[in-house]
Amino acid sequence: MLADIDTWVLDLDNTLYPADVGLADQMNVRIRAYLSNLFETDEAEALRLQAQLVAEHGTTLRGLMNTRSIDPHDYLAWEHTIDYAVLRPDPVLAEVLGGLPGRRYLYTNGSAYHAEQVLGRLGLTECIDGVFDILAADLVPKPYDESLDAFLASFGVDPARAAMFDDLEVNLTGPHERGMTTVWVTGGTSYEQLAARRWRAADVPGFLRANI
Repeated sequence: MLADIDTWVLDLDNTLYPADVGLADQMNVRIRAYLSNLFETDEAEALRLQAQLVAEHGTTLRGLMNTRSIDPHDYLAWEHTIDYAVLRPDPVLAEVLGGLPGRRYLYTNGSAYHAEQVLGRLGLTECIDGVFDILAADLVPKPYDESLDAFLASFGVDPARAAMFDDLEVNLTGPHERGMTTVWVTGGTSYEQLAARRWRAADVPGFLRANI
């Protein structure tokens, strides 16, 4: 099924590790603290603002840049306060990714610093050939076409020979329209085909082991 794939495109958060480790929860707490400070409001209002910004702009960062002209580096500094120790090495995933034919890229709306910390904790640093982060995308996040275009151009990716894994279905719509095989990582116990070149899978290593 994946014999024609020579480029593997991997999201980071809640894709290479399960959501229940709580790292995303830490991230959201820090984001809401940033919003509370910026808008001088309480946590409940910060939660509402976060949801509104994401709904209208794709990410909190893009929303704040569009509406408040914040310094993105100041915003991203909260990533340096996360406790990455909640992550553990994943030798199964490392073995599977290391054995894939072709190139393996990380495509994330986070920063390169965040990616380095997560990959290091998971034991996956040597499995990845390149990282495309939010700064490389000129601060335009997935799922915007400009971000995808920049990613494809940066690494010379042929969409017809690429497979992309992401935990957010909206991030896979554009890649699939370009001809990429897409895998929506949702948790659970198995995988299923949704349409031609579109799949839903419990996790990355299980899907790859079953189909490579």
